[in-house]
Amino acid sequence: MNQVNTAELDHYTPDHIPPEVQVYGSKLDQLGVGRAGKLGGLILRLERDEQNGKTSVKEQYSRVPLYTQRALYLEEALPSMAYMYIISPSGGILQGDRYRMDITLRNNALAHITTQGATRVYRMEKNFATQIVNIDVGEDCYFEYIPDQIIPYVDSRFYQIANIKVHDNATMLYSEIMTPGRVARGELFNYDICYMKAIGRNQKDDLRFVDVAILEPKKRSMRAFGVMENYDTVGSMYVLTPRKYVQELNAEINSALSGFSDKLYAGATILPNDSGVIVRMLGDTFSTLRNAVFEVVRTTRKKILNAPFSGIRKG
Repeated sequence: MNQVNTAELDHYTPDHIPPEVQVYGSKLDQLGVGRAGKLGGLILRLERDEQNGKTSVKEQYSRVPLYTQRALYLEEALPSMAYMYIISPSGGILQGDRYRMDITLRNNALAHITTQGATRVYRMEKNFATQIVNIDVGEDCYFEYIPDQIIPYVDSRFYQIANIKVHDNATMLYSEIMTPGRVARGELFNYDICYMKAIGRNQKDDLRFVDVAILEPKKRSMRAFGVMENYDTVGSMYVLTPRKYVQELNAEINSALSGFSDKLYAGATILPNDSGVIVRMLGDTFSTLRNAVFEVVRTTRKKILNAPFSGIRKG
């Protein structure tokens, strides 16, 4: 068995794992944490090409089980926007997995990144899984990071930290959707913990927001008043954009969501210092929240780029 490179393992592991997650164990030798296939890495640097005007990949590194397909150009109204799909051939996240993604946009890049499908977090007998998402959006860039839903299987434990750095004169949309589990198999809120943390900063590292969601359904009923009550699926979106857009964008997002569906409970509010908009959503199914996310994307893209959003194409 190959020896674990401690420095390499540290690179893929969050600096501070919350005690609520750490309680599930830190012994690495039992799990092969850091062994081949347990560390997934992705580095992407996107820039607008000076010759053809399209956003293209200037740097790319993949470490299976994470990789991306080539950039596609799917929007007639935005021919320079790169669409990319993050793919995991392993089919999901296993116990002891440590994933890390570093995505950078520069030089007026326009990009939309999603996942090929849902992120499945499999059952775990020991330890837990983590994912680091580092995003750096430079001046005058526009970025949509809209992954599919997270599906936590029974007895799974997952911690994700998203470090989102967006220039004051750039725009980024970031979304997360959490389902209750494998609904078709009757698995509703049977996972141990799903801990999601997002930190937003600007180009000077000034703090824009910190947002934490800790879901422990075995310790606290998700049906309780003030938690999820009668809803099964929860989602969050962060829209970081120049201050001049924030007030109107907040009003337009709320207007777009207000009559969206009687199966959706959602609302937007302005982040501290008018640095952006945060959207909370509760719904009965993933498709309900996905459509609501698309509506926020559509509203924001129209406001910032004066262009339509036709939806995400997947084979």
